[in-house]
Amino acid sequence: MDQDDHLKLISATALGDRQAFARLYQQTSGKLLAVCLKMLGNRALAEEAIQDAYVKIWHNAADYQHHKGSVLTWMISIARYRALDILRYQKVRKEDAFTGEPAPPEDNDDRFADLDAGHKLSQCIDELPQEHQQAIHLAYFNGLSHQEVVHYLDKPLGTIKSWIRRGLQQLQRCLTP
Repeated sequence: MDQDDHLKLISATALGDRQAFARLYQQTSGKLLAVCLKMLGNRALAEEAIQDAYVKIWHNAADYQHHKGSVLTWMISIARYRALDILRYQKVRKEDAFTGEPAPPEDNDDRFADLDAGHKLSQCIDELPQEHQQAIHLAYFNGLSHQEVVHYLDKPLGTIKSWIRRGLQQLQRCLTP
C-alpha cells in the first residue's frame, strides 16, 4: 500500500466513507498496534490506544495535511500520542510502594517548561526539510529502527542515516540558545 492509496482513503474518510475507513484500518492497524505495543509493553493497553487513535482519525481525517508527512506517519503520531497519554495516566495512578499514597503530582513549573520546550521543538522540526522531518518522526517519535525507516521510506540505509544525522544537527542548532 503506498502513500497515494492512503491519501485516497483518508480523503474518502474525511467525507464520511465508512468503507474507505475500514480499508484504511485493515491496511494500517497492524503497524499502529506494533508501535503502541512497543511503547506500552501490554497488548490490552496497546489495543486501547489504537482504538482511541482510530476514533480520533475518523473524527479528524479532514485535518490531515499531506505536506506535513505521509498519512501513515500522521496516523502513527496520533496513536503514539495516545499511548503516551496512557503511559502518563499509568504513572499518575501508581501508588508509592511504602506509603500507599498516590504519587505526588508533578511540579507545575516543570510542566510549563516541558510545554515550552515541546513547542520550541515542534517549531524547529517544522523548519527541517521534509525528508529529514519524516525520517526523524519515524525513528524518534514513532519508535522505528533505521532499518524499518528504510523499508517505510524506500530509501538506502545510508540516506536515512544521513537525513537523521543532518536533521538532528539542525535541531541542535535551532534549540541551542
